[in-house]
Amino acid sequence: MEKGKVYLVGAGPGNPKLITLYGMECIQKADVIAYDRLISKELLQYAKKDAELIYCGKEPGKHAQIQEQIHQLLVEKALQGKIVTRLKGGDPCVFGRAGEEAEVLAKHHIPFEIVPGVTAGIAAAAYAGIPVTHREYASAVTIVAGHRKKGKEHINWEALAKGSDTIVFYMGISNLDDICESLMAYGKSPHTPVAIVEWGTTNEQRTVVGDLATIVEKAKQANISCPAVVIVGQVVKLREKINWFVEQFEPAYT
Repeated sequence: MEKGKVYLVGAGPGNPKLITLYGMECIQKADVIAYDRLISKELLQYAKKDAELIYCGKEPGKHAQIQEQIHQLLVEKALQGKIVTRLKGGDPCVFGRAGEEAEVLAKHHIPFEIVPGVTAGIAAAAYAGIPVTHREYASAVTIVAGHRKKGKEHINWEALAKGSDTIVFYMGISNLDDICESLMAYGKSPHTPVAIVEWGTTNEQRTVVGDLATIVEKAKQANISCPAVVIVGQVVKLREKINWFVEQFEPAYT
C-alpha cells in the first residue's frame, strides 16, 4: 500500500480567521485530523464529512494522549495510505513539538510537510495593542517557555534580563512569581512594564497590565489563568495609545 502524507499545521492563536490559506487546504483534504486543545473548534467544520477527527489535546496534569501515542497515531494512519493533518495551536514549531513529530515521520520514511501558523505570542500581543518590536523601544524579541520551575529550566536569566528588549513567555502563569523575581534579580528594573494576555485573539481575551513588581498580584486579583502569554518590555506602554481590540471582559485591574 502506498504511504499517505502528514501535514504538521499551525492553526493560529485562537481566532479561526487567522489560519493560513494553506492550513485550511490541509484541513479540507485530510482523511484524519489529529487536533490539539487550543485550536478553534470552528475549523473542524471545514473537514470532509467522512474525515476521522481525533482529539490529542493536552493540559497540565491531563493528557488525552501522551506524545509517544501521538507519534504512533501519525505513523499508523500514514502507513494506511491516509492524508493526516496534525492541527496545532499557533505555530507548530514554537513549543508545538512539530520537530519531534517530524523526526519520527522521517525515521519511518513517511512524507510530511510543516505548515507554519501565526504564533500566539506575537498575535495575542498585537490584539492587546502591543507590537513586540518598535523602532523606539525594541529591536529584539525573545520567546521563552515559562512553565518550568526555577532551578529546573535552562534559561540564562542574566542574558535574558540584560540582552532582550521584549520577552514573551508562553505557559508562564503558574511560574509568574519566579519569572518576575528572576528577571529583577538579574538586573531588570521592577518598573519594567508587563502585560498578560489571556485567550488572545478570541472573544474571551482579557489583558492585565502592570510591572515586574506588581503583575503577580494584579494577575491574582483578575483571576488570570491559562492559556495566556506574558509580555515584558517597554513596548507594553504602547497599549495606552493603540489598544484597538474591544475586550469583552475587560478587567478592572490594569
